[in-house]
Amino acid sequence: METTPAQLTLTGLTGVPNIQSGDDLATVAIDGLGRIGHGLSPGDILVIAQKIVSKAEGRTVALGTVSPSERARELARETDKDPRLMELILSESAEVLRTRPGVVIVVHRLGFVLANAGIDASNVEPAADGERVLLLPRDPNRSAAEIRRRLNERTGADVGVIINDSLGRAWRNGTVGAALGASGVPGLLDLTGRADLYGRRLRVTEVGIADELAAAASLIMGQADEGRPIVLIRGWPAARPEGTARELIRPKELDLFRQEQT
Repeated sequence: METTPAQLTLTGLTGVPNIQSGDDLATVAIDGLGRIGHGLSPGDILVIAQKIVSKAEGRTVALGTVSPSERARELARETDKDPRLMELILSESAEVLRTRPGVVIVVHRLGFVLANAGIDASNVEPAADGERVLLLPRDPNRSAAEIRRRLNERTGADVGVIINDSLGRAWRNGTVGAALGASGVPGLLDLTGRADLYGRRLRVTEVGIADELAAAASLIMGQADEGRPIVLIRGWPAARPEGTARELIRPKELDLFRQEQT
């Protein structure tokens, strides 16, 4: 049995500037750490809000530039949504699962099941000709890997990077932080075969490590005007298998809630 106290520290970086397309988030993170007197150490994890990753990657779209299709107009009428927004939702989706007034649940092209294909307008500056919205990164795992590579080049520290967002969940109210992308951190940790306190071997136990770390960081980031889109996590065990957030997406054939009933 472990006798050493377990400790995990989370530190939100303040003073992060308004991110623009093309900004280097590794530099933004390093500068933010410097402002609070921190450097990066091997084994640290940086959790970065999806919103600033999308902004840096130029994933902002002005609704005034979108021409809705007839399908988008039809779904917009069913859901009381802007047809232009619905067109973007469809363009980012592989499948529409459920709709009702005010809600559209889709399978995102990246495999996530979520509302509105993850498209959001909060904390997005309006365009001169109207509202702008933000799409998810094209490949969050690749984004995390690239930020991690640049951090290693700049600091020499091998760290983990998670890109998180707030997602709703089936059967539960409220949103929680979830990992959209990860590098240097396992998505899933398989504990099968490990003994419990009484020596029984775990038979089917997988822990969504990247999601748990993403959710913890979300508590520090906040959801409104807190302005802490980057969180440093220190103290999670440095010895860890590689992985990505793709591990967290349940294959459709194993998803009992989306299988057709016979």
